[in-house]
Amino acid sequence: ADADQERFDRLRYVEVKHGRICMLAVLGQITTKAGVFLPGTIDYSGTKFSDVPTGIAAFSAISSAGWAQIIAFIGFLEVAVMKDSANGAAPGDFPGDFRNGALDFGWDSFSEEE
Repeated sequence: ADADQERFDRLRYVEVKHGRICMLAVLGQITTKAGVFLPGTIDYSGTKFSDVPTGIAAFSAISSAGWAQIIAFIGFLEVAVMKDSANGAAPGDFPGDFRNGALDFGWDSFSEEE
């Protein structure tokens, strides 16, 4: 119990972010198991998105160049897009607010009465 508020905020930030990643992973699994795939091919050799199996079997179906692109994209999101006050960005409206001023659907501008 010797953690300070800054460490607590950082841990909460990481927990929210990882929770969202897990929710997206489950949604991706459900979507692909239901037979919904992106159109087109995933590589120049003609492998369609629908040819890639779901779950753990997908790891061997994607080439190392494909994995490098996925990891580079995730790294870009981590460094440039998904920032929170615990990551050095301006404080958001709530913990885990990754909008960075880019998305505003107006859902957070209602008063308590509305």
